[in-house]
Amino acid sequence: MRAGREWLTGPEVWTRGALVGDLTIITVLVLLGVGVDELSNSSGATMTLGALSVVVLVLLRRRLPATTLVAGAAASAFLPGVFLVTVVLGWSAGRRIVGVGRALGVFALACVVEVGLMLVDQWAQMRPVLVVVFSTLMFLAATAMPGLASRYWYQRRTLLSAMGERNEQLLRERSMVAGQARLRERQRIAQDMHDSLGHRLALISVHTGALEVDPQLTSRQREVVGVLRQASVEAMHELREVVGILRDGVEAAAPAPVEEAQQAARGVAGITGIVEAARAAGTDVRFTTTGRPRPLVAACDHAAFRIAQEALTNAYKHAPGAAITVELRYEDDALVVEIANGPAAGSGAGEVVSGGQGLTGLRERARLVGGMVHAGDVEGGGFRVAGVLPYGTEPAGVVEEVADDFGQWPHARATAATDWAAVNRELTVPGRGRAGGVAMGCGIAVAALVLLVIVMGAGVALIVSSANEAIVSPEAYDQIRVGQSEQSVRDELPNGDSILTAGLDRKGPPRPEGTECLVLLSTEETDELTTDAVYRFCFKDGKLVEKQAYEVKQ
Repeated sequence: MRAGREWLTGPEVWTRGALVGDLTIITVLVLLGVGVDELSNSSGATMTLGALSVVVLVLLRRRLPATTLVAGAAASAFLPGVFLVTVVLGWSAGRRIVGVGRALGVFALACVVEVGLMLVDQWAQMRPVLVVVFSTLMFLAATAMPGLASRYWYQRRTLLSAMGERNEQLLRERSMVAGQARLRERQRIAQDMHDSLGHRLALISVHTGALEVDPQLTSRQREVVGVLRQASVEAMHELREVVGILRDGVEAAAPAPVEEAQQAARGVAGITGIVEAARAAGTDVRFTTTGRPRPLVAACDHAAFRIAQEALTNAYKHAPGAAITVELRYEDDALVVEIANGPAAGSGAGEVVSGGQGLTGLRERARLVGGMVHAGDVEGGGFRVAGVLPYGTEPAGVVEEVADDFGQWPHARATAATDWAAVNRELTVPGRGRAGGVAMGCGIAVAALVLLVIVMGAGVALIVSSANEAIVSPEAYDQIRVGQSEQSVRDELPNGDSILTAGLDRKGPPRPEGTECLVLLSTEETDELTTDAVYRFCFKDGKLVEKQAYEVKQ
């Protein structure tokens, strides 16, 4: 059962929705086919065969699109109820037949088969030219146009999908190239910092170490030199950490226990140390902590320390002698680090040289861990720096935003999916605006509709134009007498050359032997809608030998 189902669907996945759709199509086509057979007075066997043909053709159209199209075209010539299934078969074949040349060949073969078999079936009842023209137009409208529309729609959808995949691939490749370029630049910067700053800091550390043990220095001078040496050592450790981050993109683990302690001192726990150092230098610093302390991830912990350190440094430089407050607030979802200072108490405000990059760096550091930093003046001439840092957010990767091939920026996309509206705009016909793509997509359907209307109009016109040659009134029938010459009778009656009288000469009572008969429809209405009133005039040896009125089934 499963193997047969997989064979029917072929490479496609036959989902439950597809199965329900096929069953719905089969039901609708079978019911419509039975209605067509009823109007055509088909037998029960013909109806059954038509219904079975619809079921088989619809189920096999995925696996054998070309074969089912040709078979459906052939069956529609003999089974009226199968004609409507050719619309579905044309749509399916147009989408699934691989290759334009092969598709054209299959549709041409189906047209030839349908028209040829219908010509054979209707040869004795209708004019051959009329059969060929009418059948060809119906095939183009009901089969070829749906196939062309299906092929256009499927190829357009495939093109959009391929362009979307290519767009995503280009974005990934561009991101990789940008990442490699950033890595090379960071490695270059790290190497420069290591070679220049590292060398000079090492010289400072060596010279201050030697100066610290100089016996000519006083105890106060040795203490100051020791502070300088310790600062240079810490600067070297921090430089090595920064170089590692620049080179590898992650914070390197400290190999020694002493360095681990220094790493811990550069977190929230280290804020107390820099506050004590500020107090020892004579600065009025007040430190408070509110809320229940909670642990932070390493990146957020380090960011909190840097915010406090940079804010205190700014207060030293720009507001010397001002009172400073440092506050840690453990909120429900974030840690708030706030440093505020009053106006400068001395005359040194504004006299220091600053690169102006400290607060910018703090904002970027906070952004990378999912937080934010606010800095601004406060009433009374002071300044405040406040950082909000989440407890559990890991560092966010730095993604370089570049526009894709369709002018879309990464921040404008809710997901990694392609913006199909932008793709559709790219595929719009130039100079036609939004209506261009719609017109192209609907043009085939409109053409099919117009062609179908032309076919129906031509059929109606043909029937109306030939009606006068096929119908005679009861009064005219009564005026004709048996024994009149054939020529006089034919002069008074229509010639009967009409599609309305096709096949009527083979119906009704047997003809007199050796006679040639003219069969016409009567204008008189019958009691049943499925029967026609017929007048027959039979001639022999140039005279009318019989006239007869009877009813035949349509």
